[in-house]
Amino acid sequence: MSETYKTLENNCTGEFKDKGSKFIAYCFPLKDAEDVANKISQIRKEHSKARHFCYAYRLGISKNVFRTNDDGEPSGTAGKPILGQIDSFELTNIIVIVVRYFGGILLGTGGLINAYREAAKNSLSNAIIKEIVILYQVTVSCEYSFLPDLMNFIKRNKIKLVESDFTEGCTLKVSVNKDQQEKLTNLYGINIAQEN
Repeated sequence: MSETYKTLENNCTGEFKDKGSKFIAYCFPLKDAEDVANKISQIRKEHSKARHFCYAYRLGISKNVFRTNDDGEPSGTAGKPILGQIDSFELTNIIVIVVRYFGGILLGTGGLINAYREAAKNSLSNAIIKEIVILYQVTVSCEYSFLPDLMNFIKRNKIKLVESDFTEGCTLKVSVNKDQQEKLTNLYGINIAQEN
């Protein structure tokens, strides 16, 4: 598994027009699946006269939580192309909602797939994408005699100290990336346990 993941820094929009139909795409960073309904509701209020609100989202560091919705469009013509763009930008913790205003001319299956894909792509092209390093919570313990070396190591390697307990020996909770965790494991006199 990768030690980083990509997500959005900001909300963004994009647009695509075809034969009078207008497709407006909105991208939002997501915290969790509960946030999805709020984003869709927000867009439905802004576009009360639109016919379709199709979307796709992907969540989680391992990117294994996702959903697509065609909202009345022919099956597979909206949600899947939107998700395809999320994946081509290698993003997670994101939702893309595409609002369609019907222009009076049917686009056909191929036309719809292209329109939803291009609207999503245009919005994601306007996004500021950030790469986030995955951090792990670990508990580090040692005898008092090793504490000065451990604290110097934490400071030198810019490791975030979350919590400390000195009631029975020295126990520290720290937040580390994979590389920092490996270095900690190699310190003499240190015991380390990863949190779940």
